[in-house]
Amino acid sequence: MYHGNTLATALRAASVGREDHVFATDQDTGAVTSYAKLWDEAERIAGALVALGVQPGDRVAVQIEKSTSAIALYLGTILCGAVHLPLNTAYMPAEVSYFLTDAAPVVFVCDPARLDSLQKVATEAGTKTVLTLDAQGKGTLTDAALAAQPIASAVTRGPEDLAAFLYTSGTTGRSKGAMLTHGNLISNAISLRDLWQFTKDDILIHALPIFHTHGLFVALNVTLLAGSQILLHRAFKPEKILANFAHATAMMGVPTFYTRLLDQPGLTPAATANMRLFVSGSAPMLTDTHERWTALTGHHVLERYGMTETNMITSNPYTGARKPGTVGLPLPGVEVRLVDGAGNTPAVGDVGGIEVRGPNLFKGYWNMPEKTAEDMRPGGWFATGDIGQMDSDGYLSIVGRSKDLIIAGGYNIYPKEIEVLIDGLDGVVESAAFGVPHADFGESVAVAVVLEKNAVLDADQILAAIGPELAKFKHPRHIHFVESLPRNTMGKVQKNQLRDTFAKG
Repeated sequence: MYHGNTLATALRAASVGREDHVFATDQDTGAVTSYAKLWDEAERIAGALVALGVQPGDRVAVQIEKSTSAIALYLGTILCGAVHLPLNTAYMPAEVSYFLTDAAPVVFVCDPARLDSLQKVATEAGTKTVLTLDAQGKGTLTDAALAAQPIASAVTRGPEDLAAFLYTSGTTGRSKGAMLTHGNLISNAISLRDLWQFTKDDILIHALPIFHTHGLFVALNVTLLAGSQILLHRAFKPEKILANFAHATAMMGVPTFYTRLLDQPGLTPAATANMRLFVSGSAPMLTDTHERWTALTGHHVLERYGMTETNMITSNPYTGARKPGTVGLPLPGVEVRLVDGAGNTPAVGDVGGIEVRGPNLFKGYWNMPEKTAEDMRPGGWFATGDIGQMDSDGYLSIVGRSKDLIIAGGYNIYPKEIEVLIDGLDGVVESAAFGVPHADFGESVAVAVVLEKNAVLDADQILAAIGPELAKFKHPRHIHFVESLPRNTMGKVQKNQLRDTFAKG
């Protein structure tokens, strides 16, 4: 089934002949979705998209709440040969405007509750069709799918054709659209399925967002590829997650999940006895969190490392030593090297810039050939911008970032967009946004602000002014007023000094 469509063929294969098997159980409504229902809806959505004029290679942008229908929309987009473009549900209209203008999608699907504010943005961006879909799977997309003829056969797409692209943040400039191919996504999912030993008998606790690599391409693609099932949570609620442990077998999460679960009184070896695997990623996990989790549950969290442009790069082994503080070994077929400032390989234990190549590596940045060329190295190597070190066993540890990217709760935040807004306020000379350690989110946003002489402006006023322009996860949690920003001899702001000074908030 779906022969000729690289990703769709692979994701459908495990459920052929097992269509009555459960794919998802909604933990908010109790609704059960079988594989038959999932793929039937995907085929109808694909038919509706084709009827709306979507052609192979066209972008379908979505900013919708998590649901099984949202997953069917992802699959339907792949079936009709289009490119899936998920957007963070926290993005404000001004942010969505940039993405729609840059990506030029033919169709944009949004939550009905936000239609009024987003219709104008979409029209101004030149998007032809705006549809709606809510968390219950209802909206104009649903109506269109029900009225459409299900797609007869998947549109042919090869390994090098685009399947999706996700916007990723840098430390300067605008967000970049990382283009991911059918081959990128399926090769990575196969490696993870096999490495983590997922089968049709697994039940995965899925509380991650599906506009992000982790929740969409890792959790869902691995589940579909294995023919297993998910317990679908729209939000992370520790008490509900803990209750799932009795009949689930695996969980994928960010470090924040684990720190919050550690505060639950019922977290014991008995409560987690049915679980075989806990995976953490999207941000570094503190060694203390690893150790506390093992002490309370008897399980060793499996930490892995990846990024939007590369999918997953490394993983601690399923069978073998899982080393706290490391992100493990390169995945099969993926090469990782460290390069020092002189372009040489550093000695074991010394730090270097992390570079990657393999079938997982993206095709480049949408409409940014210069940026793509800037991050690529001879021989097909990609410079991640992260700094790491390898031990004598080949385990990789992430020790820092060469760019001042902030990662809060697994979400990437680049300082420039926060600084531009603050710098534009009356009474502000300049500002510098940076990340500081946060026990729950890994990092939180802090900002150092230099005011004009005699300016009257406090932290609450700054937050009130910039808040409507930024998703909440980007809001500064700490605003420090300083006389001047530390700079080097070239005039560059030394954010490492700011982090050191204000690390404890």
